[in-house]
Amino acid sequence: MILVVAEHREGKLNRATLETIAAAQSAGSPVKVAVLGSGVDGVAKELAAADVAEVLTIDDAALKEYTADGFVLALEQLIGRENPERVFLPHTYQTRDFAPALAARVKRPLVTDCVAVKGNGYVRPMFQGKMQADVAVEGPHMATFQIGAFRADAMKSGGSAQVKPASVSIDASKIRQKPEAPFKEAKQAVDLSQAERIVSVGRGIKGQEHLQLAQQLAQAMGAELAASRPICDAGWLPMDRQIGSSGQTVAPKLYVALGISGAIQHLVGMKGSRTIVAINKDPEAPIFEIADYGIAGDLFEVVPAMIAELNK
Repeated sequence: MILVVAEHREGKLNRATLETIAAAQSAGSPVKVAVLGSGVDGVAKELAAADVAEVLTIDDAALKEYTADGFVLALEQLIGRENPERVFLPHTYQTRDFAPALAARVKRPLVTDCVAVKGNGYVRPMFQGKMQADVAVEGPHMATFQIGAFRADAMKSGGSAQVKPASVSIDASKIRQKPEAPFKEAKQAVDLSQAERIVSVGRGIKGQEHLQLAQQLAQAMGAELAASRPICDAGWLPMDRQIGSSGQTVAPKLYVALGISGAIQHLVGMKGSRTIVAINKDPEAPIFEIADYGIAGDLFEVVPAMIAELNK
């Protein structure tokens, strides 16, 4: 049996949870989903529509705000009671915070940032995505899955799983952290991993003054604006807009790359996009190797024409 740990905030599921359920379903074992928090009935009922065996809830006031201690205390007990062969989690900032401590507590190996399930093992990138490694794991273990490695809409639904409270008790006095609002220091930060459409710019934009052109295209498409690392390093866009191995990993329905050559460090952050459109004046740019649609042309001619058509 595989236990998937769901992630949600303010009653809204993180799409990475659905991707992780899809990963678990592809492994061919019965799947259960754990939902932690306070007042999680709505999220649990939403997950019950997935093709899973059971949705287990841990509803406790001590879990109203996320803390690493709280999640480790709760999941340690749940894993001990359910004894799943594997525990799957989305590879998010939150998971990275508590999963290592949980793995140590339950004495299970932890395989991180997986992009595929391969038998009883996994495939995960190495050396900033330049290579992929097959990882074999013996016995019960935990694994996290890279955002975009599986498509959320690939999750099998149509089920009517039972929602069942888990028999777990949490001693609030053992929670050492005092949570504040997540990422409070960056109130304007955007979570690009949840965007359905993204317009991303690279060196081909030439100057900061030309970003308004990309912004106009993003507005016409109802998309978020993002960038490759050189743009953010130059300070033209904030770092929370960076996509790539040292930025965010995304998997939108549509990814439009403007003047991006396609360095491997950028590709590892967006290759899971469902449809990729690349516009670059260099017909030999690596980005065209993974693009579904490519336009070898001057973006300063192509993009205004696209905006004009979208605004009709």
